[in-house]
Amino acid sequence: VQLQASGGGLVQAGGSLRLSCVASGSTFSRYTVAWFRQAPGKERDFVAVIRWSGSLYYSDSVKGRFTISRDNAKTTVYLQMNSLKPEDTAVYYCAASTRVILSTVGVSSAYDNWGQGTLVTVSS
Repeated sequence: VQLQASGGGLVQAGGSLRLSCVASGSTFSRYTVAWFRQAPGKERDFVAVIRWSGSLYYSDSVKGRFTISRDNAKTTVYLQMNSLKPEDTAVYYCAASTRVILSTVGVSSAYDNWGQGTLVTVSS
């Protein structure tokens, strides 16, 4: 599956953005899709995941502010980001796999399909 992430931009602290990850290819509903982010000079960190079953998981840093969802008919996963903080500034990547097990949903190496990334900048 090929992934295309979009929706990034510049926003003030406290604002909102919605990222989209559009997938091409078949059987999208069988994929677990996650969002990761990478700030300059830092490692790529897990943000949120939605499994093929619909179950959701979030990192502690975004829980209560971000919401992940999917529309299988549109082969798209969304990341609604509210109450943004300057520390949310990063390049956001979507990733997908049919082989991710529950214990590794937050591990970047568990995913074998990646989008190109979209930059989110939150100003203070």
